[in-house]
Amino acid sequence: MLNNAKKTPHAFGMRCLFVMEDEEMSSYSYDPKSLKAEEFINHEEILESLDYAEKNKNNKELLRQILDKAKLAKGISHKEAAVLMQCDIPEVNEEITKLAMEIKEKFYGQRIVMFAPLYLSNYCVNGCTYCPYHHKNKHIPRIKLTQEQIRDEVIALQDMGHKRLAIEAGEDPVNNPLEYILESIETIYSIKHKNGAIRRVNVNIAATTVENYTKLKNAGIGTYILFQETYNKESYEQLHPTGPKHDYAYHTEAMDRAMEGGIDDVGLGVLFGLEGYMYELVGILMHAEHLEAAQGVGPHTISVPRICPADDIDTADFSNAVPDEIFEKIVAVIRIAVPYTGMIVSTRESQRTREKVLKLGISQISGGSRTSVGGYTEPVRDDSSAQFDVSDTRSLDEVVNWLMKLGYVPSFCTACYRAGRTGDRFMSLLKSGQIVNCCHPNALMTLKEYLEDYASPETKKIGEELIAKEILKVPNEKVRAKAMEYLSELNDGKRDFRF
Repeated sequence: MLNNAKKTPHAFGMRCLFVMEDEEMSSYSYDPKSLKAEEFINHEEILESLDYAEKNKNNKELLRQILDKAKLAKGISHKEAAVLMQCDIPEVNEEITKLAMEIKEKFYGQRIVMFAPLYLSNYCVNGCTYCPYHHKNKHIPRIKLTQEQIRDEVIALQDMGHKRLAIEAGEDPVNNPLEYILESIETIYSIKHKNGAIRRVNVNIAATTVENYTKLKNAGIGTYILFQETYNKESYEQLHPTGPKHDYAYHTEAMDRAMEGGIDDVGLGVLFGLEGYMYELVGILMHAEHLEAAQGVGPHTISVPRICPADDIDTADFSNAVPDEIFEKIVAVIRIAVPYTGMIVSTRESQRTREKVLKLGISQISGGSRTSVGGYTEPVRDDSSAQFDVSDTRSLDEVVNWLMKLGYVPSFCTACYRAGRTGDRFMSLLKSGQIVNCCHPNALMTLKEYLEDYASPETKKIGEELIAKEILKVPNEKVRAKAMEYLSELNDGKRDFRF
């Protein structure tokens, strides 16, 4: 294998060529601008990066160069990130943690965007070995929501206070065709219950065609989310032995088709625990670099789920489980590597873990989540149709209360999406530093809506005090004055102000 041979690298544009000591020539193509999966997620390049990281993990001079570059808050390469991840020098790891926290504060402040998943159907034709929806599982009840049932679920979510959903469905062209997804999106947006409204619908469904992505775009979706699961092709094909998802290239190239179809915001993710975490870290950062190089804008979000128990799934069957300490460092290194990308952690993680990673880089979390189909209208939690076990089972009000006690600002804002500030336009706003004059007042106004319409008395009291303090941090005087005016009008029953 290439990583076991001694090599002298020669650069030819974006391509990599290595000359072996015994004069035998061997080459591989790594090209972040390529639209071919095995060139922009190149196995040999990943192995080279891991080898480089292992050899340099205690190279203090190189580590200092990487950290100095990272302090500019413009990102670092996948290879540099690998070196930081492998480093086991305590004082350097402390600096990595500190820097991740500083970058998180610089771009996202104390704002934490809230969302909830909405499972439409667990019918699936794939054979994914880590997911209880796999088609051979006869234990799980198969459920597909009708439009009326979706309406009931959305009303339940609106009554909690949610404004942003991520819809989920298994891959089944008969039971879950794209027409069903499009109709469901239309239903969700149409429901205006009391003061409730779902203002942004993100979509997490299987890889599809450019034509279908254009239909999703025209339906008004926010972010298109697709987890890679693992970037290791051999492992990927073993973990997906049957079904359309078995096609590694088609799945991995999906984000390029989505962006070709007009979708501005895409969300990456891997399921940590399926493959070695170092391989996945390098792979997901290479994917982010590819989107920047080939499409002109990187991912809107990166999700960092870890494999967890579920019906017919035993995590003991997966030997690459990621312990908490390593998971926290993964979050920190990703935040340093891609400062402008939002990071998501779900209720797969416990309250304790979520509290730790919030300060390291996470900018979005779910709250009050149900991962079963029809779960929000069940009087008693029934996880028989759930995709995974929920570790953080608190209500949305409890999560909002907890976040504010920690000093965070829970945000239900969807203003950038609704104002067309997506893709490169959103990234430009973020990089310029002007986002604080939009996102911070918008976060406070949507929090105020939540407090007025849904919060418990204790949560409302804490929130009012937080808003009074945080509104003074809006830098632009005119924006701050207008936001204070809007907050007053929200007291009087008006809704949906935004910058």
